[in-house]
Amino acid sequence: MLDPARMDDVLRRGPEVATLVAGWKTLDEQRRKLQGELDSLRQARNAANDKMAKLDKKSSEFAAARDELKAISGRIKDGEQALRDLEERSAGQLLLIPNAPHASVPMGAGEADNPVLHAWGDKPTFAFAPQLHDDLGKALGVLDFEGGARIAGSRITVLRGAASRMTRALINYMLDLHTAHGYEEAWAPALVRRAALTGTGQLPKFEADMFRLALEVGPDHVADNDLFMSPTAEVQITNLHMDQILDAESLPRRYTAYAACFRSEAGAAGRDTRGLIRQRQFDKVELVKVTTPETSYDELEALRRDAERVLQGLGLHYRVVTLCTADLGFSAAKTYDLEVWLPGQDAYREISSCSNCEDFQARRAKIRYRPAAGEKPRYAHTLNGSGVAVGRTLVAIFEQYQQADGSILVPPALRPYMGGLERIARP
Repeated sequence: MLDPARMDDVLRRGPEVATLVAGWKTLDEQRRKLQGELDSLRQARNAANDKMAKLDKKSSEFAAARDELKAISGRIKDGEQALRDLEERSAGQLLLIPNAPHASVPMGAGEADNPVLHAWGDKPTFAFAPQLHDDLGKALGVLDFEGGARIAGSRITVLRGAASRMTRALINYMLDLHTAHGYEEAWAPALVRRAALTGTGQLPKFEADMFRLALEVGPDHVADNDLFMSPTAEVQITNLHMDQILDAESLPRRYTAYAACFRSEAGAAGRDTRGLIRQRQFDKVELVKVTTPETSYDELEALRRDAERVLQGLGLHYRVVTLCTADLGFSAAKTYDLEVWLPGQDAYREISSCSNCEDFQARRAKIRYRPAAGEKPRYAHTLNGSGVAVGRTLVAIFEQYQQADGSILVPPALRPYMGGLERIARP
């Protein structure tokens, strides 16, 4: 969660955040005022106790002091309950306030204000009108949208034949690349607890976008077990260190993990309904780092380069943008988006977000490190990035490597993972 000392910094995000901050400040002022009143009442209670100790227990003064003490104790009891309520409301409000942007994050009102950091490669050119990936995939018989809908409803796709094989190849290619550059591979569970999602900032704000499970424990009763399908492996891998104090010498910790991800896309009605761009189940290879405040921005630059290495190895044209204040994700202090070129759409689309969350997630998940023996623990900094989104990489390959006859060339880097297959063609 946001360090309360940075409340003024978060206001750069805009008026909606200002309303949240004002609500928290009101609750916090009430909490601090009530805390002061309780401190005064406790002093009065101590004074009343001292007074009673000096009085004759049979005297009228003792009875009056006893009644006064009883009244004070009742007010303290009521005040302590009111304080607990205020603390709970204040903590809940604080969980809704996003991270404060880093000073280097540009001001902006939306996506159009994200400056381009750089681009890599050239846009592919075609002597024909390039097709959309879903049209290509359906014609090749490798993207089965109807089958996915029959099985699980809308925005679920069955990958068949070469598309399935390429997806598996992409996952292995990415994991091999990242582990060769110092990341520890992890295989994460698909189920996550509410505390884990709260720790990384998905809850409580984005609960409507989650798939929540219920555990059936009898024929007429369903018990809520507070488990969710993970929306991103960032949740599982970051929370490997929930409630831990790490040694400074062990940092940075660098992890990579493949995971199937699940999002209900509750707020995405009417957007990207075609193809594989916005699915309710999708695959990602994730990158996560836990490090010290002094090194986290160097690690962010390295994280971005590691994600870029994937696209460069596949020969995919892309660009990198720095997200402005209004486009920044909830938990991020600074984010670079990698946007791959899709010729069929004639547009760049996000394929990876690389973010430094500073101590925002660490405060929520209680991830700390000890700078040196005997020193007080400090909150770590956490970073995450897609390394990269597998489905969108498949989309980019289909569209950038498409041929006039509707076939798709397999990038050379993937051919060893696909038995030497060079082209996906119509059967």
